[in-house]
Amino acid sequence: FRSTVSGKDVTIVRNGKSETQTASGAWFITDGYSPTAMQEQMMRWWLSHGKPKDFAVYPSKAKVRIEPAEDLNVAGMPAHGYTVSGLIWGQESLWMDDSQNLMALVSTDAEFDHFEAVRQAYETHLQMFIAGAVKAELAALAKLTATSRMAPATKLAIVGATLEDSTGAAPVKDSVIVIEAGRITAVGPRGQTKIPQGATILDASGKYALPGLWDMHAHYEQVEWGPIYLAAGVTSVRDVGNEFEFIRTLHDELDSKDNAAIGPHLEFAGVIDGLGPISLGVTTAETPEQAVQWVEKYKKAGAKQIKIYSSVKPEVVRAITEAAHARGMTVTGHIPEGMTAIEGVNDGMDQINHISYELPYFTRPVSAADGKSDYTKPPILDLSGPRMRDLVSTLQSHHTVLDPTAALYQLFLHSKPLEELEPGITHLPPQWREALDSPPATGERAALADGRWQAIIASLRLLHTAGITIVAGTDQGIPGYSLHRELEVYVEAGFTPLEALQAATIEAARALGVEKESGSLEVGKRGDVLLLNADPLADIHNTRAVWRTVSQGAVYDPAPLWQSVGFLP
Repeated sequence: FRSTVSGKDVTIVRNGKSETQTASGAWFITDGYSPTAMQEQMMRWWLSHGKPKDFAVYPSKAKVRIEPAEDLNVAGMPAHGYTVSGLIWGQESLWMDDSQNLMALVSTDAEFDHFEAVRQAYETHLQMFIAGAVKAELAALAKLTATSRMAPATKLAIVGATLEDSTGAAPVKDSVIVIEAGRITAVGPRGQTKIPQGATILDASGKYALPGLWDMHAHYEQVEWGPIYLAAGVTSVRDVGNEFEFIRTLHDELDSKDNAAIGPHLEFAGVIDGLGPISLGVTTAETPEQAVQWVEKYKKAGAKQIKIYSSVKPEVVRAITEAAHARGMTVTGHIPEGMTAIEGVNDGMDQINHISYELPYFTRPVSAADGKSDYTKPPILDLSGPRMRDLVSTLQSHHTVLDPTAALYQLFLHSKPLEELEPGITHLPPQWREALDSPPATGERAALADGRWQAIIASLRLLHTAGITIVAGTDQGIPGYSLHRELEVYVEAGFTPLEALQAATIEAARALGVEKESGSLEVGKRGDVLLLNADPLADIHNTRAVWRTVSQGAVYDPAPLWQSVGFLP
């Protein structure tokens, strides 16, 4: 399109059709630039027009705000940092040189995955820009979320809630949970638990207290995910695949002892892929020697696990698992192309992401007239065959842990309006809803979707009945809400509400080897508490009824957290 300006009226011409919009205050017109060129032109306009506090961008009418951020020294050149909000969902970071040329942009793409652009002269400094973006955006986020957090208390006593610890112990009515310096120091019935002198009292009468939840399949794409997780009652996440410098910097900032950034406790698995048509990222290993180097690098960065991705060769899989185990790490991930789940487990994988790698053992496709598989028909369940028995016995003997991400598949396999299955879709910012809200399948596509979904439910039920450890994760999905949907799916598959909760609490902590730190409400563990308005053991849907989230003793109100990142509470 092209644009012309007349007074405060902005005329946009697209494909020969004119549209006039009335501009108020400061405004900037985007043209047919690439994202980087548009950002550069916008910054030059902003710098030359008195740096307005905020302004409208046409034709989208988006309200944009630019804030100065920390400058960087890049190869002896000053890089002037800025944080931009309003152009997309979330914040972007960019740097300009003294001549007002764009040096680097750290942003996201249309699918909310990482996107970076850097001028060629500064390409070797990309990791510095990524780390700088994390710090700048966390600093800006702290201002946005300031009203969501109660004043920090050295001693906090949560009193009056019904304690449901997810360990299987009987609920404790009228309980007391004492948290000092971020750790639980006392927990039990009010009549038997001393409240320290000077403690801040949080009256939770009529509420239900359980351990803060784990999301065991996270991809922390933007710092804005921190408030999203906390608002949903998620106090710990396992990131299973991210840019090295981004996740290392975020891990350090969230784990800071002095002034921790807003967000959940973060553990991460360092991703390694091979080369191929579906290869992911730049952390690739084609030889066992390269694999060992990456394992060592991730170990030094603080990773608890390694994640294998889809293009890793079998001999490299074995090298990764051996190197990780030798360093006290475990291995999770995809089953690489050309391998089976049984082969992955036998080659040393401790855990598997996604139910899709187990489904071939429980189903078989319909055969067409020519003898080939017909994938346009729902799969045929085969829940008692030898392949199923081989898989289950292999998983049992190796104590393999699965995170099915079942709710993720329902985004694509639904014959009902998505909001009936996941009401969280109605709370999303417009950009997120547009990307995720697919229409329900109809006709033959509905039958196919329903058949595949029932295969997922049946497979989950059988795996659970067989005693396979299952932990709850989302793989993003609908931010914050999909974890609750994951637990609801588990109950549909035959879990009790308690067993579903355990998949997001104590079983999750055990899977990462941090059960002494998290997963239940016991003395010595992190002060992570989810306070609900209704009883989740009576109805698993009540995990959505978040009243307050307590993360290492800090108390958060979910509504302003949602609002800080553009969600409807």
